[in-house]
Amino acid sequence: MEQTKEGCLAFLEQAREALGQLSLLEDQESHLIQEERRLERQLEAEKKAVADNIRLTVKEREEEISSSYDKEITKGQDHLKKARSKREKAKSQGVKERIGEETGELRSHNRELRMQMKDAFQQKRVPGFCKSALYYSLYFPRWFKEILTLILFVLIFFLAAPCGIYLLIPEHQLWHLVVIYLLDVLLVGGLYVLIGNKTRMHHLETLKEGRRIRDQIHSNNKKIKVITSTIRKDRNESLYDLKKFDDEIAQAEQELSDVATKKREALNTFENVTRNILSDEIEHNSKDKLDKLQTEYQEITQQLKNVTAQVKSQRLTITDQYSTYLGKEFLDSAKITELSSIIQGGQASNLSEAIEAYKAQTKK
Repeated sequence: MEQTKEGCLAFLEQAREALGQLSLLEDQESHLIQEERRLERQLEAEKKAVADNIRLTVKEREEEISSSYDKEITKGQDHLKKARSKREKAKSQGVKERIGEETGELRSHNRELRMQMKDAFQQKRVPGFCKSALYYSLYFPRWFKEILTLILFVLIFFLAAPCGIYLLIPEHQLWHLVVIYLLDVLLVGGLYVLIGNKTRMHHLETLKEGRRIRDQIHSNNKKIKVITSTIRKDRNESLYDLKKFDDEIAQAEQELSDVATKKREALNTFENVTRNILSDEIEHNSKDKLDKLQTEYQEITQQLKNVTAQVKSQRLTITDQYSTYLGKEFLDSAKITELSSIIQGGQASNLSEAIEAYKAQTKK
């Protein structure tokens, strides 16, 4: 570099201009970086909006298809349920009628036996309570239920009742229990014996006839239970004329199966065809906006690439042409201006002297 005063000033002016150009390029680079980031965010946001729109639209349409078919399936299930219910009612009615038919003779016989017993007791003037189930359980027990009734009678009146009364007495003593049992035996037991002796003494033959009639009714009831149980367990349903109900159930099941098949086919078509059509339509509607943003983004990216290259080149130029003489410390527009002022003021005739003079001034 020429070390004349004019040469030094020209050199400093060139350095200042080079730094100014670098500053402008750096500002431009910073602006382009911000713009690139803004466009990138905007582009990504638009892409996400399109993807979300596709996802929500596809989901909504798929749910609409499922909902429509589900309503039909629900109707079909209700129809099937009603058909099965009608069949079950018809079968129950058929079973009931069959039971009534096959046990009718036995039930009729039981009614005749009851009327026979009633007439016999009325003719012999036997007290009405003597034909009751409780009376025969207490005085002529034979079947398990009657024996159980007698046992319960004894337990209630000769165990539970005396003990209960005894426990209710304040400050009860053992002799209280003895007295209660004596009274209980005298009252309840006496009444039991009195009723038994009086009725059996005067109406024993009629009571025995009543026992025979009750035994016959009991036997008939057992037969009725066996017949009823056999009919209910019978798997043969051909006797109940259920074909029309079976046909209705079969038709309802077929319709339900058809709807379920159509639903699967509709969802499969939607998944493989309609979904792609919807996606293409939504993407097409947003294509212009996305293309515009993409183009702007690419243009800004290219501009940034060019400016970044210019910044790099300018920095290398400054380093090669000016850093060697000025050093990193004086690669500053304000300091270069100070150096020019020192040389113009006659305080220095070259760069080295100007730098020394500047340093000397700053130390003061």
